[in-house]
Amino acid sequence: MKSTPTGDTRTRAVIYCRISQDRTGAGLGIDRQREDCEALAEGRGWNVVEVYVDNDVSAYSGKKRPGYEQMLADLDQGTATIVVAWHTDRLHRSPTELERYISLSERRGVSTHTVQAGELDLSTPTGRMTARILGAVARQESEHKGERVARARQQKALAGEWMGGIRPFGWGLPTGGTRTKIDRKTGEETTEPELDMLRAVPEEAEVLRYWTDAILSGGSIRGLVKWCADKGITTTRGNPVTHTELRDMLMRPRNAGIAVYRGEEIGRGQWEPIVEETKYRAVCAILKDPSRKTTPGAQPKWLGSLLYRCGRGTCDKLVYVTQSGGRRYPSYRCQGGHGGGRRAEITDQYVEDTIIERLSRDDAHDLLLPAPSEMDVAALQAEAEEIRQRMRNLAGMYAAGQIDDMQFAVGNDTARGQLEGVTQQLARAAEVDPLVELVGAKDPRKAWKAMPLDRQRTVLRSLVEVTLKTPRPGRMPDGGYFDYDAVVFDWKRVIC
Repeated sequence: MKSTPTGDTRTRAVIYCRISQDRTGAGLGIDRQREDCEALAEGRGWNVVEVYVDNDVSAYSGKKRPGYEQMLADLDQGTATIVVAWHTDRLHRSPTELERYISLSERRGVSTHTVQAGELDLSTPTGRMTARILGAVARQESEHKGERVARARQQKALAGEWMGGIRPFGWGLPTGGTRTKIDRKTGEETTEPELDMLRAVPEEAEVLRYWTDAILSGGSIRGLVKWCADKGITTTRGNPVTHTELRDMLMRPRNAGIAVYRGEEIGRGQWEPIVEETKYRAVCAILKDPSRKTTPGAQPKWLGSLLYRCGRGTCDKLVYVTQSGGRRYPSYRCQGGHGGGRRAEITDQYVEDTIIERLSRDDAHDLLLPAPSEMDVAALQAEAEEIRQRMRNLAGMYAAGQIDDMQFAVGNDTARGQLEGVTQQLARAAEVDPLVELVGAKDPRKAWKAMPLDRQRTVLRSLVEVTLKTPRPGRMPDGGYFDYDAVVFDWKRVIC
């Protein structure tokens, strides 16, 4: 707090300055307010003992204003009897705040003077009425401004204009030019490449398409995260891609040319999509599916871990790989505690050979699932958009008071259920049979080896169930000790 010069008996005053948006960070608006307020105080012969500042803080937003709160606390302690502000709307735009200020002013005998609106005598009914009217007018202006800003932002969202923040993966092709950026804290100017947010970055777009196709073919987020690490793919900030970030990038509506405002889809954007909408909807349906299983703990390192089943007696539990119990090599062991003995490496190689042999036959194409070619994707997309519009209309009717809580809840739940059904249909239309990459491949074994482990496990899960029976003891007819007959295949896709 400023100290009062010795012998200065002038009326003590404080100044309050606030600006809602300081885009440059230079505080120029604050400086102008302060200069005008100091001129007013000097002209009236007041002694300014403190200046309170809230820079880039909106009174309408409801956010805490440190400078304002400190001023009220100091006034309550008798620091001054006059408050000087540039305008009443710099002090408050909330009726609640105004009533609190009026109460304090009456209690401590504080008067308010403004550069633009003159004096507010809050000790009289007329003065309080004037303050309330000015506050109501200021709040109405803020609300109208908020509506205009909201409409402008919605138009920008449809036009694909970027609202700021971190550059989304896949978007922002450099134009060759530069733009000036001002640090809001220091006010320093820097230049950075100018980006066209309506154009895709080719290399990143290819990665997004690869991720999408991988998920539709049965791949996992975990497998793709590892793929990114192996390939050196990072986020736009240069950080390693995490599970959450990759999932969010796959589910970004912008990839499919869909505009979003306040978390809700508002229509087709004015830019070319990276991913087909059908595929995007399918990926979202897959990743949001509550029945989708993810492997807890460490990533499986073996083909059949927690996929093969134990066939000892009536046991039907899943098996896992362990090297405990003094074994010299990893082997499959039942979750129920049954002993192993089936070497994991030999078992997996045998299962792999059997799958590749089956998919190399001339009739392998008959194993593929029927393609959903009969499905009218365009009609489904139109139906989905119609349902979304219905949900938006319901929200508008509810906000206008045309329907009550129960009507809105029932209508919205019904529409949401219908939308989920359509989305599931679109997901089935875009899903890719995990066997496609192997069936008809020039070299199925090479194609298999090129698959990440999680994709191989998806093929296994889709095609066959493997049961490990109790192996025969001793040497087998082939001269070895591994009982291949104890590995039983139950094919899920049978050719009639």
